[in-house]
Amino acid sequence: MNTMRTLQFLLICAAGVIIKTAIAAAPATVWLEQMTSPEVTAAIRAGKTTIIVPIGGTEQSGPHIALGKHNRRVAALAEKIAVELGNALVAPVIAYVPEGALAPPTGHMKFPGTITVPASAYRAILESAARSFKLHGFLDIVFIGDHGDYQNDNRTVASALSREWAATPVRVHAVREYYDVPTTWFAKHLAGQGHAAAEIGQHAGLADTALTLALAPDLVRSDIQRGAVPTPASGVNGDPRRATAEQGQVAVDAIVAQTVAAINKATKR
Repeated sequence: MNTMRTLQFLLICAAGVIIKTAIAAAPATVWLEQMTSPEVTAAIRAGKTTIIVPIGGTEQSGPHIALGKHNRRVAALAEKIAVELGNALVAPVIAYVPEGALAPPTGHMKFPGTITVPASAYRAILESAARSFKLHGFLDIVFIGDHGDYQNDNRTVASALSREWAATPVRVHAVREYYDVPTTWFAKHLAGQGHAAAEIGQHAGLADTALTLALAPDLVRSDIQRGAVPTPASGVNGDPRRATAEQGQVAVDAIVAQTVAAINKATKR
């Protein structure tokens, strides 16, 4: 009997060592979906009480950029922002967003591959996600969106939940700076480099393509420089042919820096 108890004790100890070793060997990550539930609990207790909700979208970007542009970009940028903040984790990317009407199709829905959901369904997803994060102990829930159509929805949900939770320490933030840097600041920067507004464009043009080249170059078709000038009928506003990853990196650095500053300001207590 003593021998059996000793063996059981040794087995329990060995199991404990294996579990501790596995936890210790878990890869360092800011991605919620790459962590176990106990690891998330430990991270929150250690001070990672900010959760970034990256929002993309599945839409056409002309003949030269793949449909997942927004999803890949916001994922890459959210990770950089979380690492820079030091107290944040990153939720899974939301890829299903409002992109226009179905019948008749409007906006990007006129192009195959684009996916849309009603604005009401999108807002419900944001709200439910935020309530989930509050339940588990996050104090600051941050929406960053790579696409323009839902920026007001982000702000509406964030404002409503922050009002509802006014008596608690939990707040929801729609950080518009994340979107304004590539669409406003970057356009001005490129204009200062001698590029015309018609080339910079508003969708899949020089600015949009340069940012994608810096973050997800495999999504940009390599024959873009040899192609004809894209037209609005092809889903492009602007001229992407002179876009480079080096141009886009300037925007990446600015997006990270200005978004981190905005989040720090919004979450300061």
